[in-house]
Amino acid sequence: MDIIEIQNLTKDYGEGRGIFNINLKIKQGEMVGFVGTNGSGKTTTIRCLLGFIKPTSGCAYVKGLETWKNASEVAKSVGYVPGEIAFPDLPTGTAFLKSQAEYFKIKDMSYANSLIEKLQLDTEANLKRMSKGMKQKTALVAALMNNAEILILDEPTTGLDPLMRKSFLDIVKEEHKKGRTIFMSSHMFNEVEETCDKVALISDGHLIDVVDMDKIKNRPSKDFKIEFNNVEDYKKFKTLKYKIIRDQEKYNQVTINIRHKHINNLFKDLKAFDVKFISEVKYTLEKYFKEVLAKQKEEKKNVQ
Repeated sequence: MDIIEIQNLTKDYGEGRGIFNINLKIKQGEMVGFVGTNGSGKTTTIRCLLGFIKPTSGCAYVKGLETWKNASEVAKSVGYVPGEIAFPDLPTGTAFLKSQAEYFKIKDMSYANSLIEKLQLDTEANLKRMSKGMKQKTALVAALMNNAEILILDEPTTGLDPLMRKSFLDIVKEEHKKGRTIFMSSHMFNEVEETCDKVALISDGHLIDVVDMDKIKNRPSKDFKIEFNNVEDYKKFKTLKYKIIRDQEKYNQVTINIRHKHINNLFKDLKAFDVKFISEVKYTLEKYFKEVLAKQKEEKKNVQ
């Protein structure tokens, strides 16, 4: 079941700004990352998805409800952390979380308190004078405390230090294990790479690609960087017809791409050479998307 569906969603602000013909489906229980540089259209997409702003054309659905017409009903199923946090006029974090609990009719605050402890949040601090990191933590607790079926998180780790970022991602992973559907935007590839089932890339308001993380983690081939102690072995190795994707003659070094089933043969062949080192070059989500963007740029260039 597609619990979230975005169909030809466009919000055109003019002069090439906005989002254009976004199509994305998210199944119940999936965790989907949404990556792109600042200004690429992530927040606009999310605000349209939640029914906060009216699209120029196209539409978005959450649990079968069209979001612009049913924003208040959609909000009941969603825990949301905005990219820019604006709190109501309340004195402390405690007062804000209490008001949220009353709104959601939450009587048992034990889960909220466990989140507060994990995030090391001082809820007695003045709400308006909190640091960005503290505001972010407070918004995270408010979004999670209702055990919402769907979590939509817009750059949720902004303002968190590395240790708190890890704590937050651990919490999100736990929510995912419980069966929550999670849509999380980020400009940090490693965040979504380690948490998400699939990841969508947006660039200049256009959805470029959606990739299943299994495709990244379980590629049929690997890259290895090999450096030789002498130029003779370096040149001799190159005659073996391995697929060389980078050649650095200055260092007697090559990077090859090889299918999994041939790796044992590689190590057998290397026994005949004086190898300085060999190391696997990890294939990452960021590298994949850079390749996709480079390919798209080349295709546009050829069309012109």
